[in-house]
Amino acid sequence: MATVHKETILFVDDEESILDVASEYFSIKGYQVFTASNGAEALSVLEKEQIDCCFTDINMPVMDGLELAENINKLDNTIPVVIMTGFPSLENTIRTLKNGVVDFLIKPINLNQLELCLKRVLNQQHLYVENILLKKEIESKARIESLNLELLQKIEDLQTLNHIMNDFSAAANSAEVFSRLVQMANEITHANESVFYIINEAITMPFAVAAASADIAGAVILPIDLVNFSSRIPNSMIMDVAGDPSPLLVSESNLLHGFSETIESVMIAPLTIRNKIFGILSTINLKGHNRFTEKNLYYLSFMTQHAAYAIENLALYENIYQNLFSTIYAFVKAIGAKDSYTEQHSNRVTAVAKVLAHEMGCSAEELNILNTAGLLHDIGKIGIRDEILLKPGKLTDEEYGIIKTHSIIGSNIVGQLGLWEREHQIIRCHHERYDGAGYPDGLKGTDIPFLARILSVADVYDALASDRTYRNKMDDAQILEIIQRGKGSFFDPDVVDTFMNVYGTGKIHEAVQCLA
Repeated sequence: MATVHKETILFVDDEESILDVASEYFSIKGYQVFTASNGAEALSVLEKEQIDCCFTDINMPVMDGLELAENINKLDNTIPVVIMTGFPSLENTIRTLKNGVVDFLIKPINLNQLELCLKRVLNQQHLYVENILLKKEIESKARIESLNLELLQKIEDLQTLNHIMNDFSAAANSAEVFSRLVQMANEITHANESVFYIINEAITMPFAVAAASADIAGAVILPIDLVNFSSRIPNSMIMDVAGDPSPLLVSESNLLHGFSETIESVMIAPLTIRNKIFGILSTINLKGHNRFTEKNLYYLSFMTQHAAYAIENLALYENIYQNLFSTIYAFVKAIGAKDSYTEQHSNRVTAVAKVLAHEMGCSAEELNILNTAGLLHDIGKIGIRDEILLKPGKLTDEEYGIIKTHSIIGSNIVGQLGLWEREHQIIRCHHERYDGAGYPDGLKGTDIPFLARILSVADVYDALASDRTYRNKMDDAQILEIIQRGKGSFFDPDVVDTFMNVYGTGKIHEAVQCLA
């Protein structure tokens, strides 16, 4: 009697509780389950065991999920990989698609949802493997063509789902999520009109906040003027779906009671956040157009689900980001309590650097990055002993070596937060020299981040223009001479030229005086 093949799953996550729950659940369901706490352990399992599907977190020690996916794709591109993450981003999503990842789940993940994803992925894998075998053994050309068409459809479906996930992950605010939701509904389901309504405990009647329609040819998606908007769907039907939050498909004209005679087909899908109705997405097709299908309804539900994730993540991200800002600036204040010069110096350096960056054509995003990096560039001094940091006289070589570590300490503090990649590179590199004689890494020329090269000039300028316990500030002529002399050795020549030009206009003095 032949033994039944138990499909094998590998779960990779550095949270032991997730591995325990997933292992117990899928073992009970009849799957063979292996677990690993990082990518390196997972590769060891893959060397010994035949794995049918791998679920992996992104952020893990030793080897993260993206690197693991790349290694699996090289090792055996028939093993489907599903990424699980609590902090989605457009950059990570694009990288996963390049590495052969077949799905992208956002934590927290419901176990039923995880099982449905697994079944879908395994079905697609079976189709893929079957296609490979059939191409070798097929006797009928028609069979090959049929299977290829089926596979192409599966690929198209997966691309559509990836498109939905990518589009929402790039939204900057809730209003943009609503706008993308209705436009995507029109685009993917080929609807004539899509409307999103807010409806919750505070709003007892549906209220349209975003709408889009297609032109007569169905080719162009146009925003609808909500001021003069009148819904084609009765409020009573929207309220019915809100009361029993299951997607609704009406594809038979004789079932459209209470609708305009011009409507051919209707779909309505709820958007729920933490099991509570937040809104309703509706779509219609007019007479003479195709009726909606179950597949269209699936896409519509998938859209509302990921729109809900996007709204939740935006709210969570904004809260986390504000908390991180509060924490990091508390560190700045702590330094200021020890050494008031450092805090005031950071403010002035930031102001000067932003003037130079603006003059050099930096974007609004780069100015924001420079603002954060400038205010935090000396944050590493919190790790320097007071007797060295506050020493009134000249430092010994050993003491100066300790002071030089502040750029690494500061970079590590900010880098641990995981949100400010470019900022922490600027903090690390603001004492690098253009000729390669700086610290901590001895970077040279354009290997030094551009914004760090700007910050370096602003940093030295303010240090020379400020009174210190061991010397008085220098006059303007001395400062300009020192900076000009450092052109091409200490500093980027282009930044020095910009500084000289801007200094003559008085903008540097104005920026510093505004902080006085």
